[in-house]
Amino acid sequence: MAAQAAPAEELSKLNVEETKPTPAPANGNDSDAESGDEEAEEGAAAPAAGAAKKKKKRKPKKKKKAPTSQSEPPRVLVSQLFPNKQYPKGEEVEYVNDNLNRVTNEEKRHLDNLNQEFLTDYRHAAEVHRQVRQWAQKSIKPGQTLTEIAENIEDSVRALTGHSGLEEGDALVAGMGFPTGLSINHCAAHYTPNAGNKMVLQEDDVMKVDFGVHVNGRIVDSAFTVAFNPRYDPLLEAVKAATNAGIKEAGIDVRVGDIGAAIQEVMESYEVEINGQMLPVKSIRNLNGHTINHYSIHGTKSVPIVKSSDQTKMEEGDVFAIETFGSTGNGYVHEEGEVSHYAKRGDAAKVDLRLSSAKSLLKVIDKNFGTLPFCRRYIDRLGQDKYLLGLNNLVSQGIVEAYPPLVDKKGSYTAQYEHTILLRPTVKEVISRGDDF
Repeated sequence: MAAQAAPAEELSKLNVEETKPTPAPANGNDSDAESGDEEAEEGAAAPAAGAAKKKKKRKPKKKKKAPTSQSEPPRVLVSQLFPNKQYPKGEEVEYVNDNLNRVTNEEKRHLDNLNQEFLTDYRHAAEVHRQVRQWAQKSIKPGQTLTEIAENIEDSVRALTGHSGLEEGDALVAGMGFPTGLSINHCAAHYTPNAGNKMVLQEDDVMKVDFGVHVNGRIVDSAFTVAFNPRYDPLLEAVKAATNAGIKEAGIDVRVGDIGAAIQEVMESYEVEINGQMLPVKSIRNLNGHTINHYSIHGTKSVPIVKSSDQTKMEEGDVFAIETFGSTGNGYVHEEGEVSHYAKRGDAAKVDLRLSSAKSLLKVIDKNFGTLPFCRRYIDRLGQDKYLLGLNNLVSQGIVEAYPPLVDKKGSYTAQYEHTILLRPTVKEVISRGDDF
């Protein structure tokens, strides 16, 4: 704020007095002159003093405190909640039998320490998944549309990772590891709403919620089941217990067929009463767990959920999704319904595409998803339209894989639980484990 100017008359008087020559005093003193000078100085100081009184002091701006807890719905960056990047560890479980000494083995501990960037990315993604799914479990209610539920989850994941996925290449840095699966009742997997879907979650539905989070291509794959009618509780308990049995059995040098046997034994020890009829809970025998690779949700190894003669061994450094599915139906699924899930094949041969829409869509996929799975809604939000012909052409040419919904017989109910585990050199880490499951 500028100081007030003195009145013109006062300024002219001061100027005249300042320019008059002062005669030298006879005795070396000039009390009259000094008196005049003091009065002039007081007159000049008066306006300045008045101005000083009116000048307001600026209050220092208060620094915003860093958030210490998550919002509802989740919108606070997880990296802000853990500014030193020390994200929570998953559940660490010591190996058993011949691998027991890995915990203290110096060479193995050294190898573990070399993987800090890998672990940081995985733990970051896992914490995002935990915070989003724990909110989702509280917020999902009958009467919501599946589109609303899916977009709430996906918007939260993007907010917590800090990557909206709207700019070219942004979704490849961090965000959704694959689309949110919302598979209801006899549909066990691979269903997410396409544009225009009006399906509404009902009070008596059993819905599998399966979504992935990635940070720098390190994908955390975890799923749970929502049911509002307590009659389905035994079904959910069976599948949750079977998943935990598979996790307990898993480890370095363990044969995947043995894990399947442990899962099936627990799963099929349960039964559920529906409409007065006792129904056995069956493992869905043609659905499996799987390895997870960098930017690829399905690796080369599978983990059956029934007894199997598969002698494939789990190895140090493997990342597995241990997932189990239980059903009151046939315990076997088939493809049925409109496709929503897609992924570019990592081993796709180079094909000379003739359809211009296929060429342009492939560029969009390469720049925004790479080999990460995507759905039609993800293409829509990038502003693409009239792409379905091109997408179908990419599928027919073997460049993109389509994943139709997987369903058991109508009238049956299916449930799913899933966790991601890291077979570290020293311990098994259930990276996605939380207080919820």
